[in-house]
Amino acid sequence: MTDTPAAPVPHSGPSRRTMLATAGLGAGALALAGCGGASGAAGQADAKGAVPEAVDTTTIPVGGGRVLAAQRVVVTQPTAGEFKAFSAVCTHMQCLVDRVADGTIDCPCHGSRFDIATGAVKDGPAPSKLPEKSVTISGTTITVT
Repeated sequence: MTDTPAAPVPHSGPSRRTMLATAGLGAGALALAGCGGASGAAGQADAKGAVPEAVDTTTIPVGGGRVLAAQRVVVTQPTAGEFKAFSAVCTHMQCLVDRVADGTIDCPCHGSRFDIATGAVKDGPAPSKLPEKSVTISGTTITVT
């Protein structure tokens, strides 16, 4: 008795080569899409890829602030007309702060609180202050970079 090769089984889906080529095209399209964006100061990405957000000064209360979670920034107004910005990443365990109240920037994870004027630790366990960001004010618009 001799062994005869089995007849090839028809393949009903795309080939492995087609799948790999398609995946490569999709990844390339995603990479290119990430390079586009809005024009102007609010559309320019910084070195870490975050896009600065323009904020209306009227949305930042005196003695309070606003967390911009997508940009990982918190903007405060310690006194009337004085605007500050800090990283919204807590220096303890890198959680995002979630609110500004009673003169502090508060982290929900372990209770760290930071001063709205300096970013200094008011209550730990955070080991160091929040890094300050640059603020540009044009009329009633604040841009953080």
